[in-house]
Amino acid sequence: MFRAMVPDQYLPSIYAIDFRELRQRGITSLIVDLDNTLVEATRADATPRLIEWLDSIKQQGFRVMIVSNNNQTRVSKFAIPLQIPFIHAARKPLNRAFKRALKELGSQKEETVVVGDQLLTDVFGGNRMGFHTILVVPVSKMEGFFTKINRRLERAIFHWMKKRGYLNWKEN
Repeated sequence: MFRAMVPDQYLPSIYAIDFRELRQRGITSLIVDLDNTLVEATRADATPRLIEWLDSIKQQGFRVMIVSNNNQTRVSKFAIPLQIPFIHAARKPLNRAFKRALKELGSQKEETVVVGDQLLTDVFGGNRMGFHTILVVPVSKMEGFFTKINRRLERAIFHWMKKRGYLNWKEN
């Protein structure tokens, strides 16, 4: 089960993603988490840097969809001004929202990458579906109650992965 939590890549932020490499792998679509992946969970809107990043990847021909476990109000207020499709209350790591995202993006799982800051929701859910997964360092240390519990479990999983040689990166 822990092997399903090993991301294909572990990066310091979304800004470190190599889109040329993804394009070479045949990736055309991104499913991205919102809170602590794109912006802090407490930030209501996108930063200028994030807007520039989103514009750049769209200009490169990538399709983007936000898939978040957060509520409709939070996700829609963030995504609608950016004209990014979204799925709220996704219940990641369950498959339903990932399948819906594929359909709405018009993409296949082999063409899609899942980007998020949590092993137990984003990476585990993405890996179970057969996506390429990218784990990023959380944007902020400020987190909700359930995320704090997840982080404790993640530390134990990272320890297990490191001990068995599954990590080919340095922990941040």
